[in-house]
Amino acid sequence: MTIFNFAAGPAVLPHEVLEQARAELLDWHGTGMSVMEMSHRGKEFMSIAAQTEADLRELMNIPPNYKTLFLQGGATLQFSMIPLNLLRGKLSADYVNTGIWSKKAIDEAKKFCNVNEVASSADRNFSYAPEFKSWKLDKDAAFVHYTPNETIGGVEFGWVPDTGKVPLVADMSSNILSRPYDVTQFGLIYAGAQKNIGPAGLTLVIVRDDLVGHADPRLPTMMNYKTHADNDSMYNTPPTYGMYMAGLVFQWLKKNGGVAQMEQVNIAKAKLLYDMIDASNGFYHCPVNKPDRSRMNVPFTTRDAARDADFLKQAEARGLLQLKGHKLAGGMRASIYNAMPLAGVQALADFMGEFARRKG
Repeated sequence: MTIFNFAAGPAVLPHEVLEQARAELLDWHGTGMSVMEMSHRGKEFMSIAAQTEADLRELMNIPPNYKTLFLQGGATLQFSMIPLNLLRGKLSADYVNTGIWSKKAIDEAKKFCNVNEVASSADRNFSYAPEFKSWKLDKDAAFVHYTPNETIGGVEFGWVPDTGKVPLVADMSSNILSRPYDVTQFGLIYAGAQKNIGPAGLTLVIVRDDLVGHADPRLPTMMNYKTHADNDSMYNTPPTYGMYMAGLVFQWLKKNGGVAQMEQVNIAKAKLLYDMIDASNGFYHCPVNKPDRSRMNVPFTTRDAARDADFLKQAEARGLLQLKGHKLAGGMRASIYNAMPLAGVQALADFMGEFARRKG
């Protein structure tokens, strides 16, 4: 039986990447060493790190005036590092609240500055992306923070806000590399790796040069972006194996048409599930406003919540795993990141159709 893993993160990795990692686990390119055993300053790992960064820059068309940092601590640590590094003497920052991860970022930022909640979708249980014309932006804010894709709620922005001279900061943990973005529209992009990039433990930060180096000198060394920018992410031992795995994923993306082609596949995958939900005559329900539905995380319930447990049990028996919704949302959630093959989504859609016919 073929297994398809719909976990929200740590999430499925490309099978081809896992096969290559297995083949190289004990001996990377004839060195007699596993990547896990290499000195991060040795020529072998330095070549891996350089290629990984080069491939990321190519995939996202990152300009030379942006630093790419390979850090640890997850996106959650960035909730603190961003205001501590980007306030630059200002007292406030603008935040958009579209769900649980936005709220976590807001709560952390409040420890360091005044937070202006410039837009929110709380009035409809975080089921939509607020229209830009409703945002109450402050031209004197240090930055504007938003979450382009809410992993738990399944809300995704299909557009990038224009915040003018105020730097735009984006938590792309769950949709980075799933669609093309113009990096120059952002002051800073950050993402935990464990959804679209690689195993947990690695965090990417892409930050414009002019935003680096303005932190309070009392800031702990490891929380200052300048520390990592000046040392090519090698101030201390970085998450070496995570960087290696990310590099393999980047190479896999390049071989499969890059981000533009991946977007087309992701559109097709999401359409399969949303079409099934919408054609079920109410047997399935997705709470998200249609224009704001995520391509990465598809939340849904059955008509009768009592059937959800049966759905999950039968899905698991079919090899469709990790479909249980987040504990704060309930129901089901199918996370269909880049590495989820179209065949996996088709298998889920087929099962959903069969389940609805039998139980509807």
